[in-house]
Amino acid sequence: MMPKYHSRLRVCILTLAFILLQGCASSGPQLDLPPIVEKQRIRDLNHAILNLGDNIDASEAQRAASISIRYSHELARQYEITSSPIMHNLLVNLGLKSRGLCVDWTTDLLTRLKQERFYSLDFHWAIANYETTFSLEHSTVVVSARGNSIRQGLVLDPWRNSGALFWAPTLEDSGYAWKPQAEIHAMKRELRETRENRRFIR
Repeated sequence: MMPKYHSRLRVCILTLAFILLQGCASSGPQLDLPPIVEKQRIRDLNHAILNLGDNIDASEAQRAASISIRYSHELARQYEITSSPIMHNLLVNLGLKSRGLCVDWTTDLLTRLKQERFYSLDFHWAIANYETTFSLEHSTVVVSARGNSIRQGLVLDPWRNSGALFWAPTLEDSGYAWKPQAEIHAMKRELRETRENRRFIR
């Protein structure tokens, strides 16, 4: 028993050391962008949102882009992000930081965007990697034209780059098979019920 215990402990220590080194290697988020860079990013995101549909209100696209870029930076300050996303996740899970998991970014950004009561845009909670073995389950915000699904939307992911908003068309976001939150929750409930029924039958 002892050799196995020491082997597991050694693996855990090496894994933790690797994560810490990865975190230390990161320069942390660049939150104070030069105004010209921030304005250009807002323009680029505004253009990407407008391309989601012909009936999108131009002023709403501009407002959504500005909020998404600037509020993501504000959240990074609130969460006290100073390292890579994975390292910050570890700090949260160890109780050393209070917030900053992908679900926190998604909750807060989605709440802020929905406060605007946009009429030509919809905002969705999307989840990816639920069924994968080696990737962490990940949540994000997706914006779409009113009435469209996440498949026709644009991923707005502030977690991935520690507050420097990442965006891409949902179907072009490499490595992430995004699905609606409600669909994933239904799958989880079904799996849970199946397991409980199997235990009951035994």
